[in-house]
Amino acid sequence: MDQVGSILERPKLYYNIDGVGELRGGFVMLGYGLLLWLQVHSPSDAIWHKMYAFAIYMAVMFSIIHYGTMTIKNHITYPRTGFVEYRKRHTVWPRIVAMFAAPLALGGVLFARRHHWDITASVPLFGLLLAASYAYGFARTVRWKWFVVWAMMLGSFAIAFLPASWFDALAGDSWVTHPVRTKLVGALLLSLMLYGTMLLISGGISLWLYLRHTQAPAQEGQ
Repeated sequence: MDQVGSILERPKLYYNIDGVGELRGGFVMLGYGLLLWLQVHSPSDAIWHKMYAFAIYMAVMFSIIHYGTMTIKNHITYPRTGFVEYRKRHTVWPRIVAMFAAPLALGGVLFARRHHWDITASVPLFGLLLAASYAYGFARTVRWKWFVVWAMMLGSFAIAFLPASWFDALAGDSWVTHPVRTKLVGALLLSLMLYGTMLLISGGISLWLYLRHTQAPAQEGQ
């Protein structure tokens, strides 16, 4: 049974063998964080609040992610460990869900912000869900990544107990003047920056370890 489980885990392990999965996730979170920061720190009638600007931003961001991933795979990963193609139903659906879930979540936060709904307490839960997802997708196959899981969990609890002045420092000098808006936007910005940076660091370490321990065929011939 252990051998069967190991075989079933190979697609996940191979896809992120170079850290590209974490790099993608980190880039997405920091990209959403940048967009939210631009929206918060610009006038309410600025271009960043227009739907067409949002669509263009999303298209550019996901294009960079797609072609950046393929560049790493084609020029670094595949020449070293080969190309492996798995069933589409196992690889396409998670990307589709992530592509639509993230904008919907951000839209829900913006909607709550406009109506002064205080959902700040739910923002740290995002970190706990992310930690659980990271543990299931990455830490199960690489032991040192459990440190990232614990860091995400501790970061979630830390954000939940931060004083309001910390959130004011992130969003207090913008047009978001309502206390509930300031608290919500500050917590969300901090979460996106924190978790996005963690994923970039983890993915960068994975890529560095991969390059260090995996030699290209030309070097093996020497």
